[in-house]
Amino acid sequence: MRRFVEKEYTFEQRAQRLRRGVAASDEHWRTFAENGWLAAALPEAHGGLGGLGGSVLDTVLIAQEFGRGLVIEPYFGCAVLAAQTFAAAASEAQQHRLLPGLSDGVRRLALAYSETSSRGDPAVVTLTAKRNAGGHYTLRGVKTLVLGALGADGIIVSARLADGPVNADEAISLFLVDAAASGLSVLPMPLHDGTWAAECRFDAVQVDADALLGDAGNGLAALRHGHAHAIAALGAELVGGMERAIEITADYLKLRKQFGVAIGSFQVLQHRMADMATEMELARSMLYALLAAMASGDPVAQQYTASQAKARIGRAAKFVCGQAIQLHGGIGMTDEYAVGHYFKRAVVADLLFGNSDQHEAACAASLQRALCPA
Repeated sequence: MRRFVEKEYTFEQRAQRLRRGVAASDEHWRTFAENGWLAAALPEAHGGLGGLGGSVLDTVLIAQEFGRGLVIEPYFGCAVLAAQTFAAAASEAQQHRLLPGLSDGVRRLALAYSETSSRGDPAVVTLTAKRNAGGHYTLRGVKTLVLGALGADGIIVSARLADGPVNADEAISLFLVDAAASGLSVLPMPLHDGTWAAECRFDAVQVDADALLGDAGNGLAALRHGHAHAIAALGAELVGGMERAIEITADYLKLRKQFGVAIGSFQVLQHRMADMATEMELARSMLYALLAAMASGDPVAQQYTASQAKARIGRAAKFVCGQAIQLHGGIGMTDEYAVGHYFKRAVVADLLFGNSDQHEAACAASLQRALCPA
């Protein structure tokens, strides 16, 4: 992984692709597939490596190296978020039909769950699915910030059954929609860090009954499973980004001279570097705590720790990468220098799946319920 990033993802190569407006490289995606990175945490029975020791830990290791190189391919959105949600929701027959294609890179899915009012909460769904007399469904609504939608073959969309309870979690279902379906509009959304998302509009999109993933009303559990994997991967990506930002900054402090000496010899700057390293290691420890919670099999502990990790790692990444810019001075603000791009990624990552404030509020509410049950 490290060799691939250092050879194929130098900052100059990445900058050239961003200037061309390239959202992803098919050649790189094939490399991901050939090396087994797309199949790392998928079930072995359907082409994955999960039964051979592959797990979320492998996903985290891959994401950490991608974070060091600021990889813009939609590994995070397609191979983690969408693939894990699909694996958790789909029936055995649906997994048998589609998972091998995801593992070998032939197919690519994206997950459309976020809405303008949801702020990253998968339980907030206003897009509706109405079951018709013929057994098919009609989807109406809008999803935003759909990661990896550009170039995807299919879109997994969360919908609230029109004839079900309005506020009940059991009314949320997942449907797999062909990217070329009539009535589906995919509008590109360039993000601040050079990656791409999309807004997906479902204007009376018709899908057959077999487009329903698994059983009706069981979508939220699969969404939370996919979210936990995605938050772990995103946290690892940010840890990798912090590592690289600290390395770049340390090298700069050894080279930049003031008053005839390297500024890295100034004690106050050494203290700031120590603070950055401390925040990075705290973030890494929080990631380990999330992995332990996922290994425990307790969904309540997993959801609570995922919120803790999202808040802690997101804040740490913005602090570390922001300090890296400060220690570089004016050059750190330029688009031609690498360190500022790590800060951009940290800012965007903090907003995905709800920001740090929202997840801290979720943790507080969970503690309140535990201390003062109704």
